[in-house]
Order: sequence, then C-alpha cells, then structure tokens
Amino acid sequence: MVSDVALANAIRVLAMDGVQAANSGHPGAPMGMAEIAVALWGRHLRHNPADPKWVNRDRFVLSNGHGSMLLYALLHLTGYDLPLDELKRFRQLHSKTPGHPEYGHTPGVETTTGPLGQGISNAVGFALAEKLLSAEFNREQFPIVDHYSYVFLGDGCMMEGISHEACSLAGTWKLSKLIAFYDDNGISIDGHVEGWFTDDTPKRFEAYGWNVIREVDGHNADAVDRAIQAAKSQNEKPTLICCKTVIGNGSPNKAGTHDVHGAPLGKDEVAATRAALGIAGSAFEVPEAVRIAWDGREVGARAQAEWEKLFAEYQRSYPELASEFERRMKGELHPAYVEGAGAALQEVAAKGEAVATRKSSQNAIQALVPFVPEFVGGSADLAPSNLTQWKGCRAIRPEAMGEGGNYIHYGVREFGMAAIMNGLALHGGFRPYGGTFLMFSEYARNAIRMAALMRINPIYVFTHDSVGVGEDGPTHQPIEQTATLRMVPNLDVWRPCDSVETFVAWQCAIEHTCSPTALILSRQNLPHQGRSAGQIDAIRRGGYVLKEAVGELQAVIVATGSEVALAISAQEMLAQKGIGVRVVSMPSCFAFDRQDKEYRDSVLPRGVPRVAVEAGVTGFWRQYVGLDGAVVGIDRFGESAPASQVFEYLGVTDTKVVDAVLSVLPA
Repeated sequence: MVSDVALANAIRVLAMDGVQAANSGHPGAPMGMAEIAVALWGRHLRHNPADPKWVNRDRFVLSNGHGSMLLYALLHLTGYDLPLDELKRFRQLHSKTPGHPEYGHTPGVETTTGPLGQGISNAVGFALAEKLLSAEFNREQFPIVDHYSYVFLGDGCMMEGISHEACSLAGTWKLSKLIAFYDDNGISIDGHVEGWFTDDTPKRFEAYGWNVIREVDGHNADAVDRAIQAAKSQNEKPTLICCKTVIGNGSPNKAGTHDVHGAPLGKDEVAATRAALGIAGSAFEVPEAVRIAWDGREVGARAQAEWEKLFAEYQRSYPELASEFERRMKGELHPAYVEGAGAALQEVAAKGEAVATRKSSQNAIQALVPFVPEFVGGSADLAPSNLTQWKGCRAIRPEAMGEGGNYIHYGVREFGMAAIMNGLALHGGFRPYGGTFLMFSEYARNAIRMAALMRINPIYVFTHDSVGVGEDGPTHQPIEQTATLRMVPNLDVWRPCDSVETFVAWQCAIEHTCSPTALILSRQNLPHQGRSAGQIDAIRRGGYVLKEAVGELQAVIVATGSEVALAISAQEMLAQKGIGVRVVSMPSCFAFDRQDKEYRDSVLPRGVPRVAVEAGVTGFWRQYVGLDGAVVGIDRFGESAPASQVFEYLGVTDTKVVDAVLSVLPA
C-alpha cells in the first residue's frame, strides 16, 4: 500500500520541479499543503476526472491561487486531461498551466483565482447555489443536488477585506456544505506575518457563525481526514479547518521562510530536498505505484454512474422538474423566452412611460421573470433605491434556508456580492444579478473584472448613474465610472435612455453566455423616445439612428442615457437655424463596436462632424468623435445641489450641445 508520505511527496516533486523549470512561481504552498490535499482529494472529494462538468461533483477552489502547481499536480495525478508535458510547461505561453488557475482554460479548474480572497468568496456562491438548487429540485429519496464546496486558502485571503464580506454571509446563510482549509503557516511574501497580521482568525470565524476546528496538524493526513469527517457530521454551519503547516515543508534550508513563498527553490535546494525526503529519480518523475494510487478515474466514474442512476429514477418520477433542472444546468434559455420577451417588449414600447430607467429596469425584471425562472436577484442594501426586487420574489431567509428563495439581501458588501454572484454563475443553474449605486461599482470592480476574464454572465444593476444623483453630492455622483467600466475587456456596458432601451438591454444581458453585463441606470425620470419597429430592432446593435436630420446632414450627435433627451432638444434648436443634425443613441459601445464596418459607417458617416454628449468624463468619446469633434461632458467632480441645478452649473445642457455642434461645423 502506498503511504500518505509518498502520495504527498508526489505533489512536492511536481510542484518544485514545475516552478524550477519555469524559473518562476510559488512552491511553498503546494509543498506545505500536500498532506491536506492527500486527505481531501484522496479520501473525500467526489469528482470524475473523465467528466469535469458532472453537475453533482464536489467543487474545489484553490483560493490561494499562486500555489497553482498544487492544483495542477492534483489534476494530473488524479487523471484529468492535463498531461505531464503541460506541467513541464508551467507558466509558458499557451500552456494549460498558467501562473494562476484559469476557468475554461484547464480542465478541472472551477474558477479563476488570482486576486486573493476571491476564491473563497466564489466558493460561498458555489455553496449557496447548492443550497438553493437542492431546496428547489430535491425530493424525498431523490437528493439529486448534494455536493460539497471545498476551499484551500491562506493568510493573504484572510487579510483581504472581501473574505470578511463573503464569509460573514456564509455564516449567516448556514452553508454547512462549505468546508475551508486555512493554511496557517505564518508566512507571506514579506516574511513572518506577526508584524502585520495578528487577528485571532478562529475567533473571527466563530463570530461569523462558522464551525471552527482548531490546531489541526496539516502535515498529518489522518488528522485532516478526521477534521473533514467532523465538518461533515454537522449540518448547521460552514466549517473552517485551521491547519498548522510549514511553508515549503521538505526543503531543508528554506522551509518555514518567505524565500520559498514566491521563488523557485534553486537547483541545489531541489537536490537537497530530494535527498532530505528520500526521493529518487529525475525531475517530474513519480513512481508508477504512486501514480496508480492517485488515479481517481475509476472511483469517479462509479460515483457519477450512481448519481446518473438516481437521476434516471428522478426523471421517471418527476419528469418536468428533471427537464427544468437539465435546462438550467446547461444554461439554455426557457422555451417560452423568445416569444414571451418579444411580446413584453412590444407592450413596453406601446406604453411609452416616462420613468427613471431604474424603474424601467424593475419593470423589465417583472416582465421577464416568468421566462427566466433561474433569476436570483439581489442588492447591496439598496433594494428600495436600485429597484431590484419584483412582485413575488422570495427573499432568502437565514432561519429558513431549506426553503430556498430567489432574492438575496447582501448587506453593504458590494465586493462580496459581486464575487458571490460569480460563484452562482460558475456553479450553474442560476442567472444572478445584483444592484448597487454606480459609484459603488468601485468597491466591486475586481470581481467584475474577473467575471469578464472568465467569460461568465452575471448582471450588474448600477443605478444613480450621474450628477443626476443631485443633493448627495460629489461623493455619490459618478463621473469616470461608466467610462472605466467600458474599458474592461469583455464587459458589456449599457446606458439606456428610456424604458424601451432598458428592456432590450435586459434581453441582451440574459442572452449573453460569454460576457457579464453592467446596466447603468438613472435616478431621475427620462422621457420616452418614439421609434419604428426597425429602430427597436436596431437597439441590439448598440448604436443606431434615433432621429434623422431634417434636410442636409451636417453633423451627428451621439448620446447615451439621460443625455439623449438633451441631444433631441439640441437637434430641434439647430433645425430652427437650418442646420441638419442626426441623433444617434449609443446605449452599448460594446455591442456597437462588434458590428461590421458597413453598419457602423451607416450610423456614423465618415467625414460628417460629430459631437458626443454624456454626463461623465469626455476622453472616452474621442474614439468616436475624433480630435476634430467635440464632447459635452464633465471632467471634474460634481456638486451637492438639486440635479437640475448641477447639470446647469456643470454645463450639461441642450444649449451647450448646440454650441458644441456649431463649433465643429466648417467655417
């Protein structure tokens, strides 16, 4: 029988050799957590390497993602499609073993964990998804949703503020199938952490409502195994298993120091480590008996086959539920969605309400919910302002988690909310959206970026989109936020001008499968804009001609959101001067830029002077108006006053748009 020591040393060999070959990386965490991995992956983790997307697999997250060679070693050894050659190409161009694990790039990687703290927060989303899906779909004798979410994390994750936000919610929600392993080695890149991290972490998590198992010997697989069994024996709380470890364990000269945290051991120390551990053979060599012992394909195939048998019986007993479960886990649209959403859009256009786009958004949610039952909404303590709730939504209640729900009160936790939404989206079965003020997108920014990088599709509802916030003043008036969100690759940003554009924006957000969406919505009422059927269809293209010039086309005004009304007013004023101006509404630059050149040129004709107007920073719009064009916007912070006065004071008015158009016309 292969010993735990031999199994752990296989991880150490692959980790230190991979980092050494790349001359870059973090060998310390994989070497220090090897026995923890032996206990979890060898004795508890239910997964099938031959089918990384099996829906009832346990989820594993390496939140301390810099220790990625630990995960790559485990995936390789247990039988995923990650051959040894890929480990030898660690951190090299186009390898399947990038510096930090990347979702969609390496089989078996559940989420992209680079910035510390987001992995554990994603895992809270995984565990919440499992809890909600089990409440909705499980029936007596048919636990078709029944899996754990396991996380490895270190001091860095504990120090990042996002872990406080997400782990506090995990305790409130009693996510008992979330089990986290704290690699308590006392070392970060700068050295021993007692100079900057003296929290009593176990007490902190107990205060969150977690089950905490203290002082586990992280180098004893049996001790870790017992801790996992204890965690599973209760169903009231998430569990933190505090594992005392030595970073770089096995290295005779660097173990327990920051030297092994973020740098290769070096050729001589690799040789010394092999000698100290009694490991023979060349680089990357793992004894065949150890490889056989690690292989998880047979056990995984049996586990999946047992579940598939259970699901087949479930299908016979509950065919409609089974069909809906399969649809949602595949991420497919409801069969009634296209027709239902189309009819609802026609109603919105016919009604022609002049309301704030945040209210238009709520109306859209209400109309679309029957065709998107996978919606799980929420807000960071601003539901009455963001208008993210709908009639009939069921708030998730900590005292009744077994009853499920589809609306989440995240509290004042914008970053945690966004990262948990990522976990919900990654898990499958839900389309999460969450709201806050646009100004506070800054708090959530890094999780938004990670969603875009992973090509997943949460929806962000950002209201109070400009100096129209008014009396709250410059601290709450977003100036640069819309533009900087547009700069995030693969993030679709919509700033609609009325109810019709808002509804189309929601449709596009729902239909996207490979990008997140940010909806930028007004606090103040906006007028309805009349359109033909063809113009409504064109909204999806991101930019379209909303109102054509009267007479000869002499200039184009491009506007978004509340400023579209200013553009229309300016057009009318210019028409009285005999100047023909086209108004282009561009709610989504992301969608417009994807259109072919012929369409883009038809909307923004070459050689025709252009003016852009938006209540925010002006530099972004130069790519559309050029250096010879003009932009009416705001390149300073706002003022505290009623909205109309702030717009007037800062020069975002129809008369300023008229002046800008006149300034770009030929003399």
